Amino acid sequence: MRSRLGPVSWIALFLGISYFLIPLVATAIFSTETSRNGHDLSAYTAVLGDEGFRSSLSFSFKLAVATIVVSTVLMVPTAYWVHLKLPALRPLMDFTTILPLVVPPIVLVAGFGPTFGIDGPPILGGQGSWFYGEGIPGNVPPLLVGAYTVLAFPYVYRSLDSGLRAIDLKTLTEASQSLGAGWVTTLIRVIVPNLRPAILNGAFLTLAIVLGEFTIASILQYTPFSVYISSVGQSSGTQQSSLTVIAFLLTWGIMLALLRFTRGPGGGRRGAPTQGAR
Repeated sequence: MRSRLGPVSWIALFLGISYFLIPLVATAIFSTETSRNGHDLSAYTAVLGDEGFRSSLSFSFKLAVATIVVSTVLMVPTAYWVHLKLPALRPLMDFTTILPLVVPPIVLVAGFGPTFGIDGPPILGGQGSWFYGEGIPGNVPPLLVGAYTVLAFPYVYRSLDSGLRAIDLKTLTEASQSLGAGWVTTLIRVIVPNLRPAILNGAFLTLAIVLGEFTIASILQYTPFSVYISSVGQSSGTQQSSLTVIAFLLTWGIMLALLRFTRGPGGGRRGAPTQGAR
């Protein structure tokens, strides 16, 4: 039987949708305003034709890809081993990974900068250091990737934690090893396919964090997309609003693509556990 929403539920749903859409619609309308009280797309044309838009967006996506790779490589084996062999450490992992939500980014960058930045110790930082410079292929600074990896830890770990709780981890591991597979093969060919939706969810959250983070990148004097939006807003409010709308559409487009990829062409979820199959 289909459940029907009552009047209070409909009102709450309407208020929630309005709270979400009204600011976005207002921003979109303002982004098309002109000095002659008309509306056109000149602000979008200006920002899309700006070299700073393309370079900052490309820089942000490179940062996002590097951060997703690093956080996934670090957290998937860690979460797998903790769930399988060290369940007593799960409360400690929960506490540790939640610290980036407690410590403000301004405090994190106050520690990262002096340690790994230009003025850091020669063994870690200093002039021309690998951490501060463009040490990762694609001109991506490792210092910024490390900072964003820390910020993404709470979301990546909890996504993986939910995925690991949903599968029979011990049975899958024992079955794989009984067929002669080692730990690495078991992780890559058995566990990771079952964790694909969780990994993709963590990747999307990481992408959203990288695209929206401003404090750390600004203080470390980098110019990703969020910093570019702020700099444009100092000279043109309509162009800043147009960039906000573009960022929103990009984020939702990536999210829809992620959902499509996760569910697969037939509508079913890819990588879903098949423990109940006979």
